Amino acid sequence: MKTFLLIVSLGGMLLAAIWGAVELMLSLQGVEIGFHGRLALFLGIFFSALIGCGLMALTFYSARNGYDQ
Repeated sequence: MKTFLLIVSLGGMLLAAIWGAVELMLSLQGVEIGFHGRLALFLGIFFSALIGCGLMALTFYSARNGYDQ
């Protein structure tokens, strides 16, 4: 029962995030982003993903090598 409630609540949060993103994109249809804006968006997404992947790799490395004991 706990697993089912977890799946339902996480699914609800995912749907709310998707709905919010779609609403935001639809409200910004007339806005144009220049080269520097696109570059900033790309670099922000890239480095955020890089840091996230690096931290997850460190977490798995630490857990497998016994540093968390």
